[in-house]
Amino acid sequence: MAVCIAGTGSYLPERVLTNAELAKMVDTSDEWITTRTGIKERRIAAESEAASDMGAAAANNAINSAGLDAEQIDLIVTATATPDMPFPSTACIVQDLIGARNAFCFDLEAACAGFLYALETGRALIEQGSVQTALIIGTEKFSSITNWTDRNTCILFGDGAGAVVIKPSETGRGIISTCLRSDGSLGGLLTVPGGGSRRPASEQMLAEKSQFVRMDGREVFKHAVRLMSDVAKEALEKADLTLDDVDWIVPHQANMRIIRAIASRLGVPIEKFYVNLERVGNISAASVPVALDEAVARGAIKKGDIVVSTVLGAGFAWGASVLEW
Repeated sequence: MAVCIAGTGSYLPERVLTNAELAKMVDTSDEWITTRTGIKERRIAAESEAASDMGAAAANNAINSAGLDAEQIDLIVTATATPDMPFPSTACIVQDLIGARNAFCFDLEAACAGFLYALETGRALIEQGSVQTALIIGTEKFSSITNWTDRNTCILFGDGAGAVVIKPSETGRGIISTCLRSDGSLGGLLTVPGGGSRRPASEQMLAEKSQFVRMDGREVFKHAVRLMSDVAKEALEKADLTLDDVDWIVPHQANMRIIRAIASRLGVPIEKFYVNLERVGNISAASVPVALDEAVARGAIKKGDIVVSTVLGAGFAWGASVLEW
């Protein structure tokens, strides 16, 4: 059974945080940020806005795009590294917000790779007949775990949400192949060390700022380029396709230097990469679905296009998918 994306949706908060504004907060400049990341601005959620609120807005847009109503959704999988709270799941909160009373719901955490992990989970459940229609959400409020005094990380991240509705394909088009990989030995390179059961909330944990993102940028860059390139080729081989067959590559929007290095390693023109990080930054699990929704809305991705997504996040967790739109 082929499973296809029947609708896309996204949501970005109203507040725009520019590089010029960041330069007033931390020792940096627009030129420094742009040269190293390609990012010019990012969206920041309001204090009252949580991952579930953004996820619900994106979900409603995706459901409308698919021509459905919320009660037709059988499953909600939410990929997020910044849930509203440890429990209940953000997916359950979204279910209540959008009125998807017939869906069963859970969260999935694979950091920036989370959306593809969630998409493959939903696809598998549809393929085996457990559900008919699934809502897959990537939503992040990374501003809540960003250390705004660390210029190496605070320049990267933004907030937002993206969502897709997936269901059995009537045309045979849809998700062709997916490859997912993990390597826990690399976990220490990108982490939020505090706030969990190993380092519960405490005065010491807060004083050490362990509740914020920590990253070894050089090592992450090196591994990201190799792993995202290799898994994209692996997914294409699994689909019995080549890079020449690909119309669009929608990568995780982490860093323009990473994306350009992947393009070079794959031998693919950068023009085949759909990139929006200049305007939204790195939205972690929301990056790919937000970019997909934009690309479809702008008419870049069209019916019959072969689209490859490749992602990498903390864990390390990474993967790629190939689909025919």
